[in-house]
Amino acid sequence: MERTFVCIKPDGVQRALIGEIVKRFENRGLILAAAKFMNVPRELAEKHYAEHVGKPFYNGLVNYITSGPVFAMVWEGEEAIRAVRQTVGATRPIDAAPGTIRHDLAAKMDRNLIHASDSPESAQREIDTWFRPDELVEWTSIAHPWVFGRKS
Repeated sequence: MERTFVCIKPDGVQRALIGEIVKRFENRGLILAAAKFMNVPRELAEKHYAEHVGKPFYNGLVNYITSGPVFAMVWEGEEAIRAVRQTVGATRPIDAAPGTIRHDLAAKMDRNLIHASDSPESAQREIDTWFRPDELVEWTSIAHPWVFGRKS
């Protein structure tokens, strides 16, 4: 099973979309392994966006993610990274496919509601950045074989 990091950004929290977004991942058969509702300290935001240091939009990213509470999560499942990214949709909501979170719920790129890891390496780095190992819950959903088949 693969794990991935997802964060509902301040615009998603302020618009009361946490439940809607969580429901979409649950409907895909993904399993919630960790979650926390929090204000993001600046140092955590800087670490999360470290790959963008020096880019013109870096300060805006850090300032925005620290502007209000977020809902940080770890989801797991078969091909979880791809499943989450497909469910989230393209970064620019105008380019996102119908039925995706960003197409259905967002309007602008700088208010696109959600962050999702884009690779196994970034998923592991982001999970390690946002969660301690003891915050990850190991459990088995009884629905798993009904979603993925008995041999999964």
